[in-house]
Amino acid sequence: MEGNQKTIQVGLIGYGYAGKTFHAPLIRTVSGLELTVVGSSRRDTVQADLPGVAICPPTEVTSHPDVDLVVVATPNDSHEPLATAAMRAGKHVVVDKPFTVTLDEARSLVQVAKEEKRLLSVFQNRRWYSEVLATREILESGRLGHVSHYECHMDRFRPNVRKRWREEPGPGAGLWFDLGPHLIDQSLHLFGMPDSVQASFAILREGGQTDDWAHIQLNYKALRVILHASLLVSGGGPRSILHGTVASWAKYGGDPQEAQLIAGMLPTDPGYGVDNDPGVLFDGATGAKTEIAVPLGDQRPYYAGVRDAILNGKPAPISGEHGVAIMAILLATFAAGREGRVMPIPLTEEERSAWIASASPVVRGA
Repeated sequence: MEGNQKTIQVGLIGYGYAGKTFHAPLIRTVSGLELTVVGSSRRDTVQADLPGVAICPPTEVTSHPDVDLVVVATPNDSHEPLATAAMRAGKHVVVDKPFTVTLDEARSLVQVAKEEKRLLSVFQNRRWYSEVLATREILESGRLGHVSHYECHMDRFRPNVRKRWREEPGPGAGLWFDLGPHLIDQSLHLFGMPDSVQASFAILREGGQTDDWAHIQLNYKALRVILHASLLVSGGGPRSILHGTVASWAKYGGDPQEAQLIAGMLPTDPGYGVDNDPGVLFDGATGAKTEIAVPLGDQRPYYAGVRDAILNGKPAPISGEHGVAIMAILLATFAAGREGRVMPIPLTEEERSAWIASASPVVRGA
């Protein structure tokens, strides 16, 4: 693609939950991007939602002549072959999380991107959620002192097992494979690379076949990070917690963007991303509580970053090397859970260096 081309033509593979809820509305509301092709078997739904967009079988998007950027939003085990085919056909690629289902697949995608000189990025949209933006903001403020503990929950109440691929045994299935990449990415984004991991998994719902409860600990030199996900939590407590030597901070209530997108609100709406649940600062010396408004959530900067990387040669907002790091930690947690012991992060020194070169600046606490 020529650097002076002003509009990037985008082909979206998959129009299930991720494609319909996140990718399509975000792509359509970022200047410089045009959604031209959708690869899906749900022709009637795509035509109703996206009139004028070409529809074809998913595999045809990878080499479609009217596509510069391919977005892969399909079941997890198809990410690697579709992304590889797209890059071999000269396309830039965005892969929805989880990047792949194995570490070898993740490494392969990075190698193909290098060989073909194509942009490869992982869609980690929750970095631009109000909760994560607020967590980073309070860390950077220094108001907590040295942070020794970070805890983040992604809990839901879904007591009934549903018939869908995510809840049936197979590659990339289960709750932690679904939500773990988000939580791991947040931790890397905020604190950098952990030294080791510990983990516990369970199937707690009657009739469950894949994990529906996960409790993970990331170990840093002077910090512990707890990541928790469950499908049996109604109500619950704070979603994010930070404890420091001066104060603690907690965020109750989640970012509204997903619910707004499901309801049909576009990111261009004035009310989009407005989170009315503030963070709460707890002063360690006085016990005083102070409410702090949280930033506006908006996922569009991810796709704006992809656009700028393709057109202007800027770094990808989230690189393929970062995807490898997430996969290494994710698979280390599964090994830790199986073996019941602390596990190191299975990255080579070259991969660690590549991750450091591509990562966002690390905030205090690690």
